[in-house]
Amino acid sequence: MPKFKFLSPKERDLVIIFGVSNLVCILFFAIRVMDSHSWRYFFLFWNLFLAWLPLVFAWWLAKVISKGRWFSLGPLVLTALWLGFLPNSFYLTSDLIHLQSTGEVSLLFDVVMFMAFIWAALLLGFTSLIMVHKQLLKRIDRGTAHGLITIVLLICSFAIYLGRYLRWSTWDVLVNPAGILFDVTDRFISPSAHPQTFTTTATFFILYGSMYIAIWRLIDLLKADETAAR
Repeated sequence: MPKFKFLSPKERDLVIIFGVSNLVCILFFAIRVMDSHSWRYFFLFWNLFLAWLPLVFAWWLAKVISKGRWFSLGPLVLTALWLGFLPNSFYLTSDLIHLQSTGEVSLLFDVVMFMAFIWAALLLGFTSLIMVHKQLLKRIDRGTAHGLITIVLLICSFAIYLGRYLRWSTWDVLVNPAGILFDVTDRFISPSAHPQTFTTTATFFILYGSMYIAIWRLIDLLKADETAAR
């Protein structure tokens, strides 16, 4: 069994946590395939793979800036990659739109399987967000750091709208940036013509913002309890 010596003990524990959540996804999907003889919803694995990328970039970024400045080429590229792929970790929630009664297995089983994938992706996304948040707190004041993370969550919420309704992906930022820019500017120039843009963005922003605040506060409370116990 690999020891992953390039990871700290805490990082290895996190990998185990993420690995278990991913194994649960594989287990549920395997049960579904054996029961239904259908590979329906296999796309969830691709979306889960994409959810891993922001965590990898956030971890890499933290390693690089621990030995140097954030505002240099390497860290800025990693930051851009992290931000570009981060919405994928939250996008999986919108895959619930594909849920339907197929007659292959019970709808309840499919709901549980979807939730397993969503939970695994959110773990990855929120962990990468916390990693970057902590790096910001080491360099700037709390208010600015919290504000930047709020903007990041807002960007992710808007990106979910772009992906779900306009079918843009992270890759299109490189392949067709002009097309994305046109669609984005059109919605801000004529907001009344695109109400779904703002309702969808606000919906996901409220959801993920409230979840992140709860997770952040929970971590603080647990740390406070540990400190008091010493």
